Amino acid sequence: MRFINPIPFVRDIDRSREFYQKTLGLTVLEDFGNFVLFDTGFAIHEGRSLEQTVWREVAPAEEPYGRRNLLLYFEHGDIEAAFESIAPQVELIHPIERQAWGQRVFRFYDPDGHAIEIGEPQTLGPSGDLHQS
Repeated sequence: MRFINPIPFVRDIDRSREFYQKTLGLTVLEDFGNFVLFDTGFAIHEGRSLEQTVWREVAPAEEPYGRRNLLLYFEHGDIEAAFESIAPQVELIHPIERQAWGQRVFRFYDPDGHAIEIGEPQTLGPSGDLHQS
């Protein structure tokens, strides 16, 4: 068994595709209308159709999908450039901060309220500790 990827539910697939393409700079690999796969392996799915597929019914309420219980993690080789490009377009959780493990990251919300983290690339050192690339 191997893990492939998370698939966040989104309310408006067009709005979310545009957000991940234009704001994060991801490239669409496949667009099936209600499901979009990006070249990184990340994917999004229109929520109502996926609810029908998985649970055989659509939730009656229009409750938000992002519920502060999932963090979508991406890495970028130039964290300052990523922050300057992305921050003006999103609702920030916080600007670039150094974490307890030494990595610098910033966090924000996508259009559905899913939390996203952009971090510096990490590598494992000889002792198994995380280091910035």
